[in-house]
Amino acid sequence: LLLAYYFYNEYKLASTDVDSKVSAAVVAREKEITDKLEAEFAEREKIPYKTFTGPDDYGTLSFKYPKTWSVYVSKDASKGGDFEAYLHPVEVPPVSNETSLALRVIIRSESFEAADNRYKGLVSSGKLSTSVISVNGTDANRYDGTLSNNLVGSIVIVKIRDKVVTLETDAEIYREDFNNIIETITFNQ
Repeated sequence: LLLAYYFYNEYKLASTDVDSKVSAAVVAREKEITDKLEAEFAEREKIPYKTFTGPDDYGTLSFKYPKTWSVYVSKDASKGGDFEAYLHPVEVPPVSNETSLALRVIIRSESFEAADNRYKGLVSSGKLSTSVISVNGTDANRYDGTLSNNLVGSIVIVKIRDKVVTLETDAEIYREDFNNIIETITFNQ
């Protein structure tokens, strides 16, 4: 009788253990499916894209960006000077060098060499890697890695007429959107 009780008890323990493993596997699979569906929804929610257009006097830079993003233009260059715009999902947080933003767009009246020199120190220290890409048929420099404000992101600088455009994303989570934006850039030569 003692032996029968022992085997019955072992059977119940094994049965309970299997049930808990199956339940845990079901919960994990449901979470995986939910996460995948939420990511797909977030991507679909960005479509159709909106079009950003910069000042006409500065080459009419334009590109497509997700409709779920907001735009804040802090300097519109209506009286000359630099043009600065910031784009971010839902709403643009307070802008500073330490703030991680989805996209920074800055158009300056400076030489391409001066803009390029801004990143040479980070490239030589190994914090940034550099490559040359084509943007609207024009060679542009791209930098990827740890930015000067210790954020990990990407920067593209391209010359438009007598101006230099700097586009920057401050976080890897926006890199895919950043790459899509770079592919849609157009401007007047």
